[in-house]
Amino acid sequence: MEQQQEKSGFRVKVQHFGSFLSGMIMPNIGAFIAWGLITALFIPTGRIPNAEFAKLVDPMIKYLLPLLIAYTGGKLVYETRGGVVGAAVTMGAIVGTSMPMLLGAMILGPLSAWLIKRFDKLIEGKIKAGFEMLVNNFSAGILAGTLAIISLKTIGPALQTVNQAMASGVQFLIDNHLLPLVSIFVEPAKVLFLNNAINQGVLSPLGIDQAVSTGKSILFLIETNPGPGLGILLAYTVFGKGTARQTAPGAIIIQFLGGIHEIYFPYVLMKPALLLGAIAGGMTGIITFNLFDVGLVATASPGSIFAILALTPQGDYIGIIAGILFATIVSFAVSAVILKTSKQTDDAELKTAEQKMATMKGKKAMVASAVVGTTDAELAADGIPVGTRKIIFACDAGMGSSAMGASVLRNKVKKAGLDIEVVNFAIAQLPPDADIVVTHQDLTARATEKLPKAYHISVDNFLNSHKYDELVENLADQK
Repeated sequence: MEQQQEKSGFRVKVQHFGSFLSGMIMPNIGAFIAWGLITALFIPTGRIPNAEFAKLVDPMIKYLLPLLIAYTGGKLVYETRGGVVGAAVTMGAIVGTSMPMLLGAMILGPLSAWLIKRFDKLIEGKIKAGFEMLVNNFSAGILAGTLAIISLKTIGPALQTVNQAMASGVQFLIDNHLLPLVSIFVEPAKVLFLNNAINQGVLSPLGIDQAVSTGKSILFLIETNPGPGLGILLAYTVFGKGTARQTAPGAIIIQFLGGIHEIYFPYVLMKPALLLGAIAGGMTGIITFNLFDVGLVATASPGSIFAILALTPQGDYIGIIAGILFATIVSFAVSAVILKTSKQTDDAELKTAEQKMATMKGKKAMVASAVVGTTDAELAADGIPVGTRKIIFACDAGMGSSAMGASVLRNKVKKAGLDIEVVNFAIAQLPPDADIVVTHQDLTARATEKLPKAYHISVDNFLNSHKYDELVENLADQK
């Protein structure tokens, strides 16, 4: 039991770290896509070469994107003051190197913000009246200037050496045809909601370095390939049973077209053996991409087929489509065998058990997976806070599955005639005024830790509206 708790605690910590990394990258994805599209269109080997427009490519990747990341990372730590100091310090690392300093921005932005935050704590209450603005401005300026010079002379070159070593390691895997082996680690990590830590923290920075020198990178396709997830969902559509089979077709549209890969994670968690299908599909995709020597010009976020094709260099379409197609076929084949040969849960028995539970606990019993926080608010008999005004659907990055879940729940709340706000947030940025927080069961521990006084509800399937219906019914009954 203790060992399980330790593993769960470690996973929560890694998820938290991944969430922080994605918190720096995700708000700036639009800028990354803009750079990718300009690169794909206007460089000499692009679709419509234009020397004047291509002048934007180098300044954007060298200055704009690292500074945006540094500012966002600093702001996460210490609001606007931290963001400004973080961006100024990162400028030193940018000037001190000849490569895009994305990794440096992800380190220096938050670190600089933390230092100025610590300094402000030390002098809090010790400044004479009338000198607050003077001290605040000059302390930030002196610290930022000093750290920028240090970054230019030491940190920037050191990070460039680290970055080059990591890039060399990736190139070694590519040259020796070992890159497909990363699927053994990437696919299981994705299902545990560590996809943002992998993509935003490791693959994207290395991929951008590669794209700057070669015009494209296969690393942008490792985590974002929709093929493995599509194969699993297709297998459930054909060979699954009960609710899983009914919801799988809708999940296919959301995953493949919408790019929200989190939608298929619960299907794998229901039957962990399906990880073999995801791994086999991922490896097949990478092998195919390697054979065709294809890649993307920038990170595709979300991992939608539309986003991937939009960032595909001219001449790489056949290889990209083939990689996704073969990954889907292999993932489907392996998953189909697993679903057909494994013992299936009898959906009728499951529904009977749920009905018995509802009878035993009463009509207003909340869903079995609800996790109640230590709310100080008045609670109704069913445990839901009385006078609920805001429901938040939260996920790791606050943009994918949470946006989808919030949309589904919002429509149900609206149809019930309830005046309740339903919004989506990243777990790391949960606002304190939330009455109810809805998360996937693998993320509830983090959400509870972040906002312990809210009422927390876990779901095991983003498209399983049964739990949403029960929540809305209880809220309507309160009204």
